[in-house]
Amino acid sequence: MSKGLPKRNEDYSLWYNELVKRADLAENSPVRGCMIIKPYGFSIWEKMQAALDKMFKDTGHTNAYFPIFIPKSYLSKEASHVEGFAKECAVVTHYRLKNAPDGSGVIVDPEAKLEEELIIRPTSETVIWSAYKNWVQSYRDLPILLNQWANVVRWEMRTRIFLRTAEFLWQEGHTAHATAKEAQEETLQMLEVYATFAEQHLALPVIRGVKTPNERFAGAEDTYCIEALMQDGKALQAGTSHFLGQNFAKAFDVKFANKEGKLDYVWGTSWGVSTRLMGALIMAHSDDEGLVLPPKLAPIQVVIVPIFKGEEQLAKISEKVQVVRNELLAKGISVKFDTRDTHSPGYKFADYELKGVPVRIAIGPRDLENGTAEVARRDTKEKKVYALEGLANHIETLLEDIQQNIYNKALAFRQANTTKVDSYAEFKEVLDSKGGFVLAHWDGTSETEEIIKDETKATIRCIPINAQPEEGKCMYSGKPSSRRVVFARAY
Repeated sequence: MSKGLPKRNEDYSLWYNELVKRADLAENSPVRGCMIIKPYGFSIWEKMQAALDKMFKDTGHTNAYFPIFIPKSYLSKEASHVEGFAKECAVVTHYRLKNAPDGSGVIVDPEAKLEEELIIRPTSETVIWSAYKNWVQSYRDLPILLNQWANVVRWEMRTRIFLRTAEFLWQEGHTAHATAKEAQEETLQMLEVYATFAEQHLALPVIRGVKTPNERFAGAEDTYCIEALMQDGKALQAGTSHFLGQNFAKAFDVKFANKEGKLDYVWGTSWGVSTRLMGALIMAHSDDEGLVLPPKLAPIQVVIVPIFKGEEQLAKISEKVQVVRNELLAKGISVKFDTRDTHSPGYKFADYELKGVPVRIAIGPRDLENGTAEVARRDTKEKKVYALEGLANHIETLLEDIQQNIYNKALAFRQANTTKVDSYAEFKEVLDSKGGFVLAHWDGTSETEEIIKDETKATIRCIPINAQPEEGKCMYSGKPSSRRVVFARAY
């Protein structure tokens, strides 16, 4: 194995980048700001995708696919939407290359200019709502409950693998409804789906909240979000759900005849999470030795490492291991039996620790004699010896305990790093010395929000849903405030 990872408390950014690389999750591509997701990293994303896809289908949604190219004219139909995405758009202007006359390579063929330039999708509201115009005539055609798994391009200037890349993978849900009430209920339902996934699969506690007008999705009337806290004290937005009102329906003239026979505009929502969740998973749980993966998302939940000399010892160990392995597989637990003789057991232990495998079982000749195995859990590094008889049942319970323990640890960290402040001076001191979530009163104005952001680099992450009313004064302006909001510096 190469030398150890950088320490989190010494250089968090370097630790993160090195962990992504050494754990074989992803690497930079030849195009600046884009990433190659490697098989191990993609296996984690696939598990996220499978869990979310089931949750979407369980709530009545079906998958579809829309083109990656969007006519430029579509983007300009919803004014705030184009304003929000214009600076991030990649534009296709030509459709052919040709050899340069001087033989220096290839150039864009100037005669192959597109009649209308195309946007590589930064998000799909416009192309989807243009389709909905053809699909919706009557209330009988509603609701439409669609999701697509896709890639999008947002030409980011400052990039970091998984957290902010020019191209990334995501899902985007787009629904159409007959009433505002239905659309609002859908928006909150999908927010809760995301929160449940984050807490039960990612083992990541989140705050459910609504964004301020300054932080809303471009083209939405309301944006709801889940906010998580990373180990360096910065917040990360882990998912958003948008109530679009009738904005896109009006932009694309999507009308329907209601039950009374009157024409009305359709009500819409959109919602999405992305491979940014991979970044959240890494930063929320991992340590100086490598990844710490919640069992529900680990590609390998259990690794069995035989300790042997020669084929004869390996054959005897393998005979016992196959019994345990089959019992684990029967319980739906993924298992790897690493019989390689090209690497030492110590190398394998360190490698699987780096990759965050939740449970490691080691079995050698002495274990065979005793009918036992050594079991190590990744989250606490605790090791114990257990009888091979009934080991699969113990492992099943252990995985559940690890999943819960990882969540509990993240929750305790968030609680320890959530601070109430009442003055602007205290607010700035907490941001600089401690970080984390800061609960403070705000007067509700965009002006105050922008001043605080400019002076401290902290943003209002959300106004918590169902937050208890609390009369107070804005920490900056001194004006009345009816509740605290969540501030943090963020990714």
